[in-house]
Amino acid sequence: MSDVTLDGMKVAILITDGFEQVEMTEPREALDAAGAETSIVSPKQDRVRAWKFTEWGDEYPVDVPIEGARPEDFDALLLPGGVINPDNLRMDENAIAFAQAFLDAGKPVASICHGPWTLIETGKVRGRRMTSWPSLQTDLENAGVDWHDQEAVVDGNLVTSRKPDDIPAFNRAMIELLRSHASQPASLG
Repeated sequence: MSDVTLDGMKVAILITDGFEQVEMTEPREALDAAGAETSIVSPKQDRVRAWKFTEWGDEYPVDVPIEGARPEDFDALLLPGGVINPDNLRMDENAIAFAQAFLDAGKPVASICHGPWTLIETGKVRGRRMTSWPSLQTDLENAGVDWHDQEAVVDGNLVTSRKPDDIPAFNRAMIELLRSHASQPASLG
C-alpha cells in the first residue's frame, strides 16, 4: 500500500496559539511530501503563534478561520499538541464540533502529545486505544480510553502519539493511515 499517494487529499490542521511548533511543522512536511494539501484551521483569524519547547516560536498564517471551516471540505484532521493550544481548543465549541465531525464520519484523525485533550471533549473516544503525553493518561482513562505508552497507537481511523521524540513513528503511522483511506474512494469527500 506504500505506493498509494495522498495526492488531492485535504488535511485540516486544527491549532491556535501555543501549539508545539515541531508537532505541526514535521507532520505537515510529511503530509505535503506525500502529496496531501494541508490547511491551518484556527479560531484565530489571521496568524497563529507556535510554542517552541520553552519559548514562543514562529507565526503561521491561518488558511481557514474555524467559523468558516467545513469538515466536509477535508479528508483528514491533524491535532498537534503543546499545552496552551489544546487547552484553548477544548474550550472552543466550534473547534470541538469540527473535530467531532471527523470522528463521526470515520475520517482519519492524527493527534500527538496534548492534542488528545481536544478529542476528549468530543465525547467520542470511549473504548478507543490511544496514547498521549504521559500527564494526559488519567484524563484519557477517565474518558474511557485504553491508554498505551507507545510511540504511536493506531485504532481504526485514529492515530495518536506521545511526544516530539516520537514524531518519526507518528508520521509513518499517520501517512499509512491516510494512505489506507486514500485507497478507498468512498471514504473521501
